[in-house]
Amino acid sequence: MIPFGIHSFRGKRVLLLQGPIGPFFARLAKDLTAAGATVYKVNFNAGDALFYPLNAISFKRPTDQWPTFFEALITRLSIDSVLFFGDCREVHAQAKAIASKHGLDIGVFEEGYLRPRHITLERSGVNGYSAMPRSPLVYLNQPEWPDVPERDVGNAYWPMVWWGFCYFAVGALGKPWFPHNRHHRRLSVLEALPWVRSVWRHRWYQWSERGCLDRLNHEKTGKYFLIPLQVHNDSQIDKHSSFKDVPAFIDEVMQSFARSAPRETALVIKHHPMDRGYTDYSKHIARQAQALGISDRCLYLHDQHLPTMLDHARGVVVVNSTVGLQALRHGTPTKAMGAAIYNMQGLCFQGSLDEFWSEAPKARPNAALLRRFVRYLKNVNQINGSFYRVMPGGNGKTGLIWPAREVLVSPPEASAAPKPATHPVQATG
Repeated sequence: MIPFGIHSFRGKRVLLLQGPIGPFFARLAKDLTAAGATVYKVNFNAGDALFYPLNAISFKRPTDQWPTFFEALITRLSIDSVLFFGDCREVHAQAKAIASKHGLDIGVFEEGYLRPRHITLERSGVNGYSAMPRSPLVYLNQPEWPDVPERDVGNAYWPMVWWGFCYFAVGALGKPWFPHNRHHRRLSVLEALPWVRSVWRHRWYQWSERGCLDRLNHEKTGKYFLIPLQVHNDSQIDKHSSFKDVPAFIDEVMQSFARSAPRETALVIKHHPMDRGYTDYSKHIARQAQALGISDRCLYLHDQHLPTMLDHARGVVVVNSTVGLQALRHGTPTKAMGAAIYNMQGLCFQGSLDEFWSEAPKARPNAALLRRFVRYLKNVNQINGSFYRVMPGGNGKTGLIWPAREVLVSPPEASAAPKPATHPVQATG
């Protein structure tokens, strides 16, 4: 999907739409230009303009005019490739459909499947829209991709927080210059408040949850199921699952656990750290647990070390979070309830959720399949680096380390190299 790394764009006319918050797309434009591409950019609000202030095209019309505007733009500029971050935003979904109709190359960036050292770039779509094969036979019956060395990206959390604050503040203050913009999230200086709340909640949870991890890992090791939640506005939930929101997922998991889980097991629900300042499901979970008679077996946590919990959990239940893939890499039995690239026989449990509680100890992922799957990801759609900080030792202005050309052109047996599926297979869940 990135057959020659950034050199795939040599001689191309590339159009950038919305990128991740921060200067990543401005830096990427410089790297693309250095690789021989001609780059254009569309800004949709003042936050976009803050990080890409020069030589950009501003879309200031009503949003219902975007499809016509976009189609005329790619024709006038003779665009070859369109790149954007996330394919569930309305403007990107519309652009993707139009670009496909015109036969353009489409590259979708997203947070890395293999976090925290990678970002994702896929050609046809990401997550539930990915064209990656969903059959284990594709990975087991073809030559194994080589391993790809990777560098540590360092701590990108605080740069992301800072870029987010700047983006939303300037986006709100600059709204008069983009009066028709409808962002997929609220553009307001008030968007800083949840992040302030997140800081003091983090301190509070560190104190109030002290000792919880030690008790879990000693008294409850191998006896609890971990339920990592996703952020409240995750498009993965409403686009790639049957759940309308996170509480609906919580309810189904708790009801199934109360109905079918072995009596000696516990349910540990972990809040998403990026959602700390926005939501708190304490009362909802407490009410449900009491109604179901599992208050003594249900624990709701916020700030505990996830990798350690994965090592000691009996099993993990997710919708389609990349934490599911992280759990598999820890060898933890995993049940995915939505469309996920890793939701396949041999990796995730394919029976019902009611069955998973008892069958989990026998449902550990196939180590050979998992290794081949991860190597495929690293070679095909993962790039070592971060959106939010320039990785030490990385290349160019972005600091990314693209998969090496020689690796992608010459896999173990070039004539039989794995290729992305033409028709994606719907994952079961």
